[in-house]
Amino acid sequence: MKTRFIWANLVSGDIPKTIAFYAALGFKQNGSSDNLTAASFIFGQSHFIINFFTEQRLSKQVNGGLSIPKNSNEIIFSLSADSIEEVEKWHEKIKSINGTIFSEPQKIEQGYTFGFTDPDNHRFNVLYWPGM
Repeated sequence: MKTRFIWANLVSGDIPKTIAFYAALGFKQNGSSDNLTAASFIFGQSHFIINFFTEQRLSKQVNGGLSIPKNSNEIIFSLSADSIEEVEKWHEKIKSINGTIFSEPQKIEQGYTFGFTDPDNHRFNVLYWPGM
């Protein structure tokens, strides 16, 4: 068996707010949604797709309960940066759009990182790692 693509599907409590957040970060929308039950964005050079659905729509499609994380997360998405300065620019951008920072910029081993959440508390970290 061969898998051609991998993508993520997450719950959004407010699709227009999700669209505004990721568009403000400069991510390109993957198609457009005329309804308010889904949105999709392209991340990185590999064109990783993250789809956002209302809880009702996604739970129905996967025959189970999925929800917005409250106090914990099952996954954290990492966004690569080319330098410490780029990590700092991301940090400033997240702050400028009132994003939530859960981990301030810091050196970690030979890298440099910080963490933020989107409006639905999905976690991301921006990471500069030399040679990556």
